[in-house]
Amino acid sequence: MISEARIIAARVLARVWSTEAFAAAALDAELGRHAGMDPRDAGLATELVYGVLRTEGALVARLSAMTPKGKLDLPSPIARAHVLMAAYAICFLDRVPAFAAVNEAVGAIRSEGDTRTGSFANAILRKLSAEIEAKGRPSLTEAASASAPGWLRGSLRRSLGRSAAEAYLSAGPVPPPLGLSVSLAEDRAAWIARLRQVCPDGTFEEGQASPRAILVRGAGDVRRLPGVGTAWIVQEEGAQVVALALGAKRGERVLDACAGRGNKTWLLADEVGPEGAVDAADLYAQKLDRLKEGPAGRGARKTYAVDWAARTGAFEEVPRDYDRVLVDAPCSGVGTLRRRPEIALRRTADDVKRLSELQIAIVRNAATRVKDGGRLVFAVCSVLREEAEEVVERLVTEDAGTGVRLEKAPIEAELLPGIVGEGAASFRLLPHVQGTDGYFVGGFLVRRG
Repeated sequence: MISEARIIAARVLARVWSTEAFAAAALDAELGRHAGMDPRDAGLATELVYGVLRTEGALVARLSAMTPKGKLDLPSPIARAHVLMAAYAICFLDRVPAFAAVNEAVGAIRSEGDTRTGSFANAILRKLSAEIEAKGRPSLTEAASASAPGWLRGSLRRSLGRSAAEAYLSAGPVPPPLGLSVSLAEDRAAWIARLRQVCPDGTFEEGQASPRAILVRGAGDVRRLPGVGTAWIVQEEGAQVVALALGAKRGERVLDACAGRGNKTWLLADEVGPEGAVDAADLYAQKLDRLKEGPAGRGARKTYAVDWAARTGAFEEVPRDYDRVLVDAPCSGVGTLRRRPEIALRRTADDVKRLSELQIAIVRNAATRVKDGGRLVFAVCSVLREEAEEVVERLVTEDAGTGVRLEKAPIEAELLPGIVGEGAASFRLLPHVQGTDGYFVGGFLVRRG
């Protein structure tokens, strides 16, 4: 009999490969259709989806070596999913007997009416099982590193160093916990106690990087919990640190230049208080509409649909005297590999180069909205030098002809110890160090004339 967990995981993997769906969204949708599922089965489905996507390259290479032609040639995404899930279980899951993994994969493929592929899968998976029994299990860290595209491994090594790059690629937990951001007016410890009481099946813990963060596991849909949208919002812990890094103070005027749906806007409005003002801008007007309808809409004073790179849309309408501007720029997203492992296979070195040019253009034009002597913070959900230090160096050395000069400046925010060194003008957040998504944050002083 084929387990429900494997059926769900196979459907998700097939969608990721054939339609370029995001694994997290596809998995949530599948699990949502099986609301009464045993939590252990849901956990196994999650482990199989993320595990296969993280180690796919290593698994394919290993299985290919066991085929007559040296190539893993499977006729459908579903067949590929069942074979790779079995291989992942054989290589990395102590709790799943190898024979059970093989039998379920073969049975699932044969149930699709493909006897030939079932026999092929049976042969190579049994070879793999025998090899693992004889030589022992491989390293998950090495498999995750080897599965990343060569350009990404190289870039991470140049950016972080070899050992840190491997730790980054294999960092857990996978997927990471959900983050909640608690309002300044609320007591985080009290909310943890309350949420534990109303949702005893979930786990609620303080975050280690953000003083506002609550980390949640196993609580289901948190939107049904008390306090959502008023006392707290859903926000990844590293994203909270990015917003806090702007150093917004009570009474200041602030612009969230790439606001998206407004989670950072909400936090910034909380920081400046009713005496201050936060405006939000974004390329997409529909995102700003959703921002205005959500919790951030109560804190955002004005919104502007702006293409910062092209200086179009409402560009000329945006005021030029903000105390601080946050630019959380579009990027490769490799900082989210724990929750979106498929990104590694969808991005290229050319994408990173194109995005770094876009980041430079956005920052230069957004900087024209900062008053003389004001501050700008640039952030990306990436740790690659091409989107980090190299962008910063170009911003401070090249004359953009905007009448504005950018100088590196220390991060003014009072962040938790160990995140940013004293007087540092930039910092990284790393999943294997702080437990957050990966980010780069750089601070600038803006001078006019």
